[in-house]
Amino acid sequence: MKASKIAYKPVGLLMGAVTGAVAGALFKQAWKLIAHEDDAPDSTDADRHWKEVLVAAALQGAIYAAVKAAVDRSGATAVHRLTGTWPG
Repeated sequence: MKASKIAYKPVGLLMGAVTGAVAGALFKQAWKLIAHEDDAPDSTDADRHWKEVLVAAALQGAIYAAVKAAVDRSGATAVHRLTGTWPG
């Protein structure tokens, strides 16, 4: 296994934890702006409509994917700067 991949492993694990926290906070703020509510609907909320639940889920997924890509790219760039080799 290449040294850059080994160096990236702990960075990747740490970044995974950061991804979830950042994406969750961004989604919560986005939902407040869009729906003017503090809490997004869960898929099992009986008093919420399908459209509302699916829009919330799609928004949450899009935010998570964007944050994950940004965090992964940042981690790979940091490893590249430290080792001189891209970790992919």
